[in-house]
Amino acid sequence: MPLYDYVCQTCNAEFELLVRSSDIPTCPSCGGVDLQKQVAKIASEIKYSAIAKSWRRAAALSGDLSNFSQAERQTKKS
Repeated sequence: MPLYDYVCQTCNAEFELLVRSSDIPTCPSCGGVDLQKQVAKIASEIKYSAIAKSWRRAAALSGDLSNFSQAERQTKKS
């Protein structure tokens, strides 16, 4: 999944998301879909899956679910 930076044209929020090709990105602040894709940072490849899982778990615990798919977000909120 590629990492993209976005600016919401509705509320001017700046954020980044991991986006699957089947996902439609939405603004985490206002839920808007009128987004402008920015030049993305190059993410280094994570070679150890345990590190990636721990980072995702830490992000979820802090309330940041932007790195999860819509289906995973529903599971995490339940």
